[in-house]
Amino acid sequence: MPTFANPVLAGSHPDPSICRAGEDFYLVTSSFAYYPGLPVFHSRDLVNWRPLGHVVHRPSQLSLNGLGISDGLWAATIRHHEGTFYVVVTLASGRRGSTTLLFTAHDPAGPWSEPTVLDAEGIDPSLFFDDDGRCWFTACRDAAEPEVTGPGELWMRELDLETLALTGPTHALWYGAMRGAWVEAPHLYKRDGVYHLIAAEGGTEHHHAVTAARSDTVTGPYATDPRSPLLTHRHRGAAEPIHNVGHVDLVDTPAGETWAVALGVRPVDGTHTLGREVFLVPVEWTARGPVFAPDTGRVRPAERLPAGLTPPARVTHPTAPVRDDFSGAALGPEWNSLRGPVDHLVSPRPGEQGLTVRLSPEPLTSTGTPAFVGRRQQHLRMRARTRIRFTAATPAHEAGLAVVQDHHHATLALTTDASGTPHVVLTARQTDSETRLAAIPVTNDDVVLTVDSDESGYTFHVEDGTGTTTLGSIDRPFFSTELAGGFVGVYVGLYGIGDAEAGEAHVHWFEYGPAC
Repeated sequence: MPTFANPVLAGSHPDPSICRAGEDFYLVTSSFAYYPGLPVFHSRDLVNWRPLGHVVHRPSQLSLNGLGISDGLWAATIRHHEGTFYVVVTLASGRRGSTTLLFTAHDPAGPWSEPTVLDAEGIDPSLFFDDDGRCWFTACRDAAEPEVTGPGELWMRELDLETLALTGPTHALWYGAMRGAWVEAPHLYKRDGVYHLIAAEGGTEHHHAVTAARSDTVTGPYATDPRSPLLTHRHRGAAEPIHNVGHVDLVDTPAGETWAVALGVRPVDGTHTLGREVFLVPVEWTARGPVFAPDTGRVRPAERLPAGLTPPARVTHPTAPVRDDFSGAALGPEWNSLRGPVDHLVSPRPGEQGLTVRLSPEPLTSTGTPAFVGRRQQHLRMRARTRIRFTAATPAHEAGLAVVQDHHHATLALTTDASGTPHVVLTARQTDSETRLAAIPVTNDDVVLTVDSDESGYTFHVEDGTGTTTLGSIDRPFFSTELAGGFVGVYVGLYGIGDAEAGEAHVHWFEYGPAC
């Protein structure tokens, strides 16, 4: 039987949500403080996903300035109804939901509308379009009586599609299947006249689980599905290749099958660096409700192909090194900055190949918008390389390669010493400290910088025309979610730090790919 390889979206793509319009599938994931925000993907087969663009793609839509990397845009839901695409999302600050935003578009590739602010508290908003055309908004929030019901509450109000405002009474739907666990990630589905409320409990780490409730009426009351949890890997041992499974969304195929997209991580020795990725899981409907992964009860690294859908001979993430010479008018959709556009700092060179990185005093540890562009690490064994030319005026000016994971990052940078001799410096940084691990002189200010990663760590090299020198290695757990914290995975990219008038770096090319 033909199979595909999970995950279907590798690297940091948390909290997937999916919808279908005709023969086409569309998916969004969380983006937190990375910009542009809320990447949108398209597929015809559920396996191969092509980036279309982003929901948040212009500064007028919202500001992410001042937010931590793991704040920002959390857990969006995408839905399609009568020719309009809807995305509803939480803007989080201080690790709590602050504002609920609704975006619309007639083309999921964009442009997307300015946001409508909804009168809604909590996080993980979702939309459900019933058979009568009414639209229902659901989300999760702190329960009013946590000592009685448990800490979390799923709730509902109707969304007026003309005014895009919530209207009518608020309905408390469900408090979860696991008392003492916060219930979140609600999505509502209707099957054979029964409303099925699918949620997540147990947190987003090892105890993450999919739970469910059902009702004969959309506004409830909802009764817990006694089979809960319906999908989890929390009971599996360390040898299980996929952990933290949860936060699912369901979609029906034209052939009549149901599949779920779920998040999961692939840890090594108890820590993971790639972040939460998108996995595809078959679902079977029974009289009792949905059965996830009916053959095995688990998310598998290799799964059968969806019936009636033939994947093309292409993949979303690279299987061989890909070199970007930045010859286009703009950066590709795989590139992100932090909290806002950086066109004034990082831009392709008009009429020629390469990228200009103008120095900025904003450090990578700040909550502003530094001179940085990065792409997700999508392979545990990875090599990223860049050729860069930069003449530093002082040791405070630097430009080069950055490996970023929330509060932890490392830089391999061209700079200078006090005498004006070009140097390449390897530095590991945390929020409140930094450590210079190595510094070597180079023969010129045009070098190739490389980082390799594998199960043990990240190793950094420099080529300056006379040979290749390895500056040092950083243990892989330094870049893991377990040590760095937050909700994201590793990004690798380019940056520059220094006085704004101190000049600019020229990046000839950037190469990323899996390593053997």
